[in-house]
Amino acid sequence: MGCPYMQPQTRLDYITRIEQELRENILPFWMKYGVDRERGGLHGEVGADLTVKRDAERGALLSTRVLWTFSAAHRHYPQKDYLQTATWAYEDLIKRFWDQENGGLYWSGSADGKPLRTRKQVYGQAFGIYAMSEYFKVTKDRTALDRAIRIFELLETHCRDTVHGGYLEAFTAEWGALEDMRLSEVDMNEPKSQNTHLHVLEGYTNLLRVWPNDKLREAQRTLIDTMLTRILDAKTFHLGLFFDLQWNWKTDRISFGHDIEAAWLLHEAAQVVGDAAQIARVREVALGIAKVTYEQSLDSDGALLYEADAKGITQTYKEWWVQAEAAVGFLDAYQIGRDEKYLKTALHLWDFIEAKLVDRKGGEWFRNVSREGAPSGEPKISFWKCPYHNGRACLELADRLKAL
Repeated sequence: MGCPYMQPQTRLDYITRIEQELRENILPFWMKYGVDRERGGLHGEVGADLTVKRDAERGALLSTRVLWTFSAAHRHYPQKDYLQTATWAYEDLIKRFWDQENGGLYWSGSADGKPLRTRKQVYGQAFGIYAMSEYFKVTKDRTALDRAIRIFELLETHCRDTVHGGYLEAFTAEWGALEDMRLSEVDMNEPKSQNTHLHVLEGYTNLLRVWPNDKLREAQRTLIDTMLTRILDAKTFHLGLFFDLQWNWKTDRISFGHDIEAAWLLHEAAQVVGDAAQIARVREVALGIAKVTYEQSLDSDGALLYEADAKGITQTYKEWWVQAEAAVGFLDAYQIGRDEKYLKTALHLWDFIEAKLVDRKGGEWFRNVSREGAPSGEPKISFWKCPYHNGRACLELADRLKAL
């Protein structure tokens, strides 16, 4: 009989549902509620009740994520308003956040368009590379590619730790040292983090696809090795979150969503670099992470719990981005090892998303729900709530299921 989840009709059903979610809910929501037609750019915050917070701080991060999402959507489904929205986000990114003097992206601006936090957060620069590379794919706008390359060169010049390896967290507008390097209030003030390295990896992968430069390829090969030898615990298949300069772990917290997201992003990165030995090593790691995530974080409803430490589970809510990345990560694990439980898990995650995270009344997805499935009431659009995780999951899941 074969795998029931691989029957053509079942697979087609999931592909149809996933593409409908992207094209009839997520993308229309952001075009309707995310774009500020009056003042330009993107709204900094839209509440759960769809009320715009007009004075909300605006982040370069949201503009890059909208830019990537609508560029990627247009590449898959060439639709005029997708490209228009991508261009709107790109122009906002350059007008409000691009540092004409020092290069790179400011972290945030005020609602009226003035630079607010001018620090250079490496995490934010990585998303600039990721998004502008994607925009170049669909527009062939050489200026966008040149800006992505410029950020890469700035990171390699100012942000790379040439002694211990990896990249430091944050800098001043002029690329000088900063005392407070935290990405957000919930993060530790340490010079290195898994989260930043993960998204530099992601950005470099996308840039390498459109700019196959030898220096970039070597930087990416080195970064993959850093992820495998410094950030990954090879015994537990968990990734550390915060580190000092010498890569000593500064917390025993475990983020299940980051673990499974790293699994598939590392696999993708190694494939683009093209080193056969590194690809084989990464595939083993991806399967190891999938196994541990499956065993330790899946709840009875098929969704991932949020966080743990050495003593066990510490956060039990179900975050939107975690479920999206996990669905892709488990499907990737199935494609590597053909263990049917990972395919089943990926599709059950989609079932959970449809049942609990998709907001049938207000549109888009709830940011998170409690373990019992109650929405938290957090904003639909914010500095961190964006269309990139769920939009990308839809694109990845549909592509991968079609390929099967």
